[in-house]
Amino acid sequence: MARKNANDNPLAPLTVAVGQEDLLLDRAVQEVVAAARAADADTDVRDLTPDQLAPGTLAELTSPSLFAERKVVVVRNAQDLSADTVKDVKGYLGAPVEEITLVLLHAGGVKGKGLLDAARKAGAREVACPKMTKPADRLSFVRGEFRTLGRSATPEACQALVDSIGSDLRELASAAAQLVADVEGTIDEAVVGRYYTGRAEASSFTVADRAVEGRAAEALEALRWSLATGVAPVMITSALAQGVRAIGKLSSARGGRPADLARELGMPPWKIDRVRQQMRGWTPDGVAVALRACAEADAGVKGGGDDPAYALEKAVVAVAGAARLRRG
Repeated sequence: MARKNANDNPLAPLTVAVGQEDLLLDRAVQEVVAAARAADADTDVRDLTPDQLAPGTLAELTSPSLFAERKVVVVRNAQDLSADTVKDVKGYLGAPVEEITLVLLHAGGVKGKGLLDAARKAGAREVACPKMTKPADRLSFVRGEFRTLGRSATPEACQALVDSIGSDLRELASAAAQLVADVEGTIDEAVVGRYYTGRAEASSFTVADRAVEGRAAEALEALRWSLATGVAPVMITSALAQGVRAIGKLSSARGGRPADLARELGMPPWKIDRVRQQMRGWTPDGVAVALRACAEADAGVKGGGDDPAYALEKAVVAVAGAARLRRG
């Protein structure tokens, strides 16, 4: 989970969330907004990208109000701000406005480091949101999710969930929340198995498996059943993308034993064998087409379209079609 420094007041004048893990960055923002709205239900929240924060915009957003309203100003991808806007932000850091919380999301690294250093020097509250590239980190994340949700899960259950779901933190968090909502008592490995390997008819991974195997009709059938039984659309798009990415990663990896490839690619060994079977006939062009389809579906189910089910059906058909783009 995200790590915080000693200054852990979400209503501090300045918070910087540093890293590239989107879920943790979003949670850092949500924590500040929730605290602000708990203090003032009418808090005004402005969520901006670098192209929306032109020179002078920050001064307008932070100018004194007759009603002294509380405000949260979120700046995403702060490392991409223009030089003139960075000057504005640095100037503001020296004299922050009462009742306003500024949240800077910064990827870390060299780009835009001057702004990050200035924020730290100004005493910013800092939340670390690093990419979780190691299986051990994802396992720790799952354990933390269950603790946060107030439930007990055995070590074997946590490991089974990571093995089944993979590296997508949003889907791991969603799966943990679903288990907590549906299951009473301690969550064990058998429960995880029933949900994510034993309930094939309602699994997002069944949809993904059939699609990447080019079996469009079966994938669509599994998709409709999954939606009917309450599987979240975002879990299905995540499973589709994960399935396509696994094929792309394995196809470009050096040959070797499943155990060696598992360590290199961050997959459980059993998944290496499955993906090897699924990747037959896939081409680099097919992977690119399928990934674009998954990205479009992801946008569609997150509010970019009117009908999430239709967006998912289009993606399933596109992925299955890409799987059939055999080499000539």
